[in-house]
Amino acid sequence: MIKRFSTLDCGIGAAELDAEVEACMKDLNSTEVLEKKLDSSAADFAPGAILKGKVVRMAGNDIVVDIGYKSEGFIDKAEFDNNLDGIEPGVELEVYLDQIEGESGMVVLSKKKADRIRGWERVMQMYKVGDVVKGKAVRKIKGGLLVDIGVHVFLPASQIDIRRVGDPGEWVGREMECKIIKIDEDRRNIVLSRRKMLEEDRDRMKKTLLGSIQRGEVRRGIVKNITDFGAFIDLGGIDGLLHITDMSWGRIQHPSEVLKVDQTVEVKVLDFDLQRERISLGLKQLSPDPWSQVPGKYPIGSRNKGTVVNIMPYGAFVKLEDGVEGLVHVSEMSWTRSIQHPSEVVALGQQVEVVVLDINGEKQEISLGMKQAEANPWTNVEEKFPPGTKIKGKVRNMTTYGAFIELEEGIDGLLHVSDMSWTKKITHPSAMLKKGDEIEAVVLSVDKERKRVALGLKQLTQDPWEKMIIEKFKAGDSVKGTVTKLTSFGAFVEIDADLEGLLHISEMSDGKVEKPEEIVQPGQKLELKILNVDPVERKIGLSLKAMTGEPTA
Repeated sequence: MIKRFSTLDCGIGAAELDAEVEACMKDLNSTEVLEKKLDSSAADFAPGAILKGKVVRMAGNDIVVDIGYKSEGFIDKAEFDNNLDGIEPGVELEVYLDQIEGESGMVVLSKKKADRIRGWERVMQMYKVGDVVKGKAVRKIKGGLLVDIGVHVFLPASQIDIRRVGDPGEWVGREMECKIIKIDEDRRNIVLSRRKMLEEDRDRMKKTLLGSIQRGEVRRGIVKNITDFGAFIDLGGIDGLLHITDMSWGRIQHPSEVLKVDQTVEVKVLDFDLQRERISLGLKQLSPDPWSQVPGKYPIGSRNKGTVVNIMPYGAFVKLEDGVEGLVHVSEMSWTRSIQHPSEVVALGQQVEVVVLDINGEKQEISLGMKQAEANPWTNVEEKFPPGTKIKGKVRNMTTYGAFIELEEGIDGLLHVSDMSWTKKITHPSAMLKKGDEIEAVVLSVDKERKRVALGLKQLTQDPWEKMIIEKFKAGDSVKGTVTKLTSFGAFVEIDADLEGLLHISEMSDGKVEKPEEIVQPGQKLELKILNVDPVERKIGLSLKAMTGEPTA
């Protein structure tokens, strides 16, 4: 007979495993474990004895067997699972004496129980702790699986695989090899571990791998786990790390875009540390670095089509091919528009045409331009709009210093406030224009390099200061006018159509005046004396105190 053996090291403590087995004993005892066979001779005819008998006949649902007892025994046909081939009168059977004169007054026999006991005896004679056995998982029970190795034995859930098993029921029906880690003869119980066998195999493979691995070699492995930063590849005994940056020459957001669990892949050994048992792997290194061909494939000045793959505040990254991306700076997106953010021009996934502006092979950087793929509207602006040209355009935008007039798509000219009137003091363009107005103006100058066109509105008419004003208004003359606006230093008075003169605060009264509004108000009509006419500065000085009498109401 085989003695009881102790538990082998299988990744969990003996006490822990014993507790796990004990938890399942009730289930096993109630379904699979038989009463201990009594060591009886055929003459004892005690329940639990295994006897030899001979089939006498079939009787309904029973098989009648002569065991040499005072009465014949009966075996339920159901024990044979409806397969009675070879079961006929005269055939000898080994049977288990279940009951003597049971409820029906008959001797009850069992062929299955006899077979099970003999099976346990054979198994215990054939195997010892540490042996490897083959079997099929036949049923899920509490805590693990029953595996048929000739008899049903227990495989704890913790011993099915190296990694934690979710549902042991998924293993039912699988053929597997396991190691015997415990035999209990008294209770007819055998405990298996597939994990122990896998760990030992893995240790052997790991030693072999670590003893033969070389940098630069290509090995085949299986993807065991995927994380945000990479994937762990089982090379056979040890896992290597394939970092996300070594998966593809192109841009990827997550390793799952390239790999999936249980996938078989070929990888290149980049580096390893035998003491720490760490291996760095590469996938992209199995194909040529696309940057090695960039200078010849994408020469400076070449036009190419690409896809926008990333947008940053300073520009957009455009993929020319997997692993080759270039930056289109925001300043290289339009000849004419002032782009505040690339999203005003491009969107992720958009196909764009670009021109290669520069290549930095060491840093693996390509500078691209979108506007260079289009004709520069400023190239011929001097020929199209030479100084003196009269144009018609729409007021596109206004600032405190002037208005931008659209000459054509992408070309704006600036109409400065100082070029809006010969005679009026314009402090804001809204005094004469509003956004959307169609106006006529004249081109004053063109600066192609600085991309500026200066426009004039007053230049459409003759400068009245050249002749008319200096002939009509002379120092010492009296004039009538209307106050248009007040300032801290005086008041502007309109003395002719679109012609204003300045009434300085010091010329309002013989006495001291703190504020102009103490003497005059906007809209008030005055009779004034001209102090001076300056055609160079385009100024007319006026005086109220030089006139006799009070201001008119």
